[in-house]
Amino acid sequence: MSDDEFQPLAPSLQNVLDQQSLHSSLAVQMAAVRKSVLLISTDPAHNLSDAFGQKFGKDPTLVQGFENLYCMEIDPTSSIQEMIENADNSAMNSIMQDLAFAIPGVDEAMGFAEVMKLVKSMEYSVIIFDTAPTGHTLRFLSFPTVLEKALSKVSQLSGRFGPMMQQMSGMMGVNANHEDIFAKLESMREVINEVNQQFQDPDKTTFVCVCISEFLSLYETERLVQELTNGNIDTHNIVVNQLLFPPKDSNCEQCKVRHKMQQKYLEQIFDLYEDFHITLLPLLTHEVRGGEKLKSFSRLLVEPFQPPK
Repeated sequence: MSDDEFQPLAPSLQNVLDQQSLHSSLAVQMAAVRKSVLLISTDPAHNLSDAFGQKFGKDPTLVQGFENLYCMEIDPTSSIQEMIENADNSAMNSIMQDLAFAIPGVDEAMGFAEVMKLVKSMEYSVIIFDTAPTGHTLRFLSFPTVLEKALSKVSQLSGRFGPMMQQMSGMMGVNANHEDIFAKLESMREVINEVNQQFQDPDKTTFVCVCISEFLSLYETERLVQELTNGNIDTHNIVVNQLLFPPKDSNCEQCKVRHKMQQKYLEQIFDLYEDFHITLLPLLTHEVRGGEKLKSFSRLLVEPFQPPK
């Protein structure tokens, strides 16, 4: 395609709202065009409660001022800890602890599987995951592999120590059955694989990358986009946040220097992602907290921001 034929994509998230099958602001806009929306934070540094000015927990809660928008905040590492604490005996407890330490990420994978079991039983038109920065998100995408390793580990333990453990548990009058752990992990793996298939269906899932116009953020975004592409996960939207647009008659030297730096990286973003929808959001002079401010700010996701001239 020649430069004359190339048409840049719309600088908004309207394409996501239009798709039939960003966090708080995106959820607010989704709620305006969908029957029901669930926003789930898997970021350990939860901020949904702060954003909406309302306390959320591990159960879906209706957001004040909305009729169809629900939020929940979960701790991805809590599931395996609960399994350890609720283990019927010390032998089972020890096995679960060994599993958690032996395989990095298995606690998050199991926690995510438990959440998805819950979500599958609910009826929502759209589910939005608010994930932590790049490293956490990439672990999020590696969960199927993590659970495969966990199953293999339990299988090895069962083969090597199963008969001895069964004999000892019979003598001590306790139950330490590796098959119970294996069955639980297997059910989680099936859930994760099913979710992973949905993640790879562009009609059901898309990933919106949010960054700022600085070197490190640009580098992390490129890494994330490459990993998403390698994982066959649809992504064609980038939101560039906290852009500074000082008036031409401004006497703020720092503002001018930072604006110039941001523009340099913004040009690189447009060059790298010419086939993406790139949405620009301004740096505001106030916090975006509470339902009304979120509604106002979220309009910038579908109504492109016009910098002052």
